[in-house]
Amino acid sequence: MNVIEELLLRIKQKGLRRTLGALWKRYVFAHRELLWMERDLVTPIAPHNLRPCEGLHRVDITEENTEAFSKYFGDRVRTMAELAAEGHTGHMYLDQDGHTVGFVWASDRDYFDRHFYRCTFAVQPGEYFQFGGEIARPYFGCSLTVDAQTALWQVMAGRGFKKVVDVCDSANIQALKMHVRLGYQEQGRITHVYDLFGHWRFFRETRYNESRLEALRKPQRPVATAAAQA
Repeated sequence: MNVIEELLLRIKQKGLRRTLGALWKRYVFAHRELLWMERDLVTPIAPHNLRPCEGLHRVDITEENTEAFSKYFGDRVRTMAELAAEGHTGHMYLDQDGHTVGFVWASDRDYFDRHFYRCTFAVQPGEYFQFGGEIARPYFGCSLTVDAQTALWQVMAGRGFKKVVDVCDSANIQALKMHVRLGYQEQGRITHVYDLFGHWRFFRETRYNESRLEALRKPQRPVATAAAQA
């Protein structure tokens, strides 16, 4: 399939406007807003309705065991090995056949993200930076999204850390909703990432006061009073 045929197929599948928008962001200009979030490591999370996730076991990620990523995350095998070599703390969750179905990483120092954003995320004393969390599609909607994070919080708390910080793309609504469910709080600052002509990348940081996530919170159901029930 040549370039023209591939472009026409993409237009047919996604529509002209979405296709042109994607091409503009890839080859001309793109702007992403990364919201900084934080959470203490001891406050329990709110109850949830995620289905249980059974039959998995947690393994520390090392340079030697990253082949387990091949089935669901085949394009990440080398990256996972590099992160392990850099000394970051990584947990992966294996199914009964030894395939990685979910993972999450933590950095106990300023984290230079050379694999994706290509910038440094600084942490303060007592904090660690959490990144790279992902689960395989067959496990969407299960408790692994919660279990993996809470297990990492416990490990890092045991090492003396008091707080986890991370960043979340403002366009990733599902990830933002997950942060809300897990009790993360906004720090009120944004790291802006600008891509120009697919070659140059620039960064800046801004602050904000009003919540960017309030609209994502589920409204609480009103408690029925005795008078209302009568």
